[in-house]
Amino acid sequence: MTDGPSLVFIGPMGSGKSSIGRRVAKRLGVSFTDTDSLIVAEHGRISDLFAARGEAEFRRLEREAVRRALREGGVVALGGGAVLDPDTRSDLAAHLVVLLTVSDRTVASRIRGAKRPLLNQGDPLEEWRRIAAERRPIYEELADITYDTSRGPLREVVEGAAAWAAARLGDAAPGADDTREEAHD
Repeated sequence: MTDGPSLVFIGPMGSGKSSIGRRVAKRLGVSFTDTDSLIVAEHGRISDLFAARGEAEFRRLEREAVRRALREGGVVALGGGAVLDPDTRSDLAAHLVVLLTVSDRTVASRIRGAKRPLLNQGDPLEEWRRIAAERRPIYEELADITYDTSRGPLREVVEGAAAWAAARLGDAAPGADDTREEAHD
């Protein structure tokens, strides 16, 4: 996969991008990169970055991590807000993009107690809802296929995404099949 497009997971906080992406990479036998983990490894905790340097600096560091991860190939999980950068959105056109969605009811348990800077403004679930709604049009525009992670075994999402990616990666170069698909609504 390093010579062709990456398989990129996008979606709101708590949708399972990292855990599902890691499992899909293993299933496909390719590398996995989580851009948030790259940032943490190089610059420290994201909450500390937000506090000390602000969101704008975090987004700059995030853009660098995304660029590097896409260049290295394999399976890439983006932070929820990475798609806000216009250059990242342009870059994603050359890759296979999987949108993971999750219901607010399900995500409530996933974000409870987590230290996520954008959810520390008040009621974390209300903040999550607001952010997810604002970003939804961007996610949907970028996605080649969508999986909902709210219910059912995540194994089904992993198997579905891996099979979908394998079929596309076996076809041709990026952009050969420009159709958008919906799965597990």
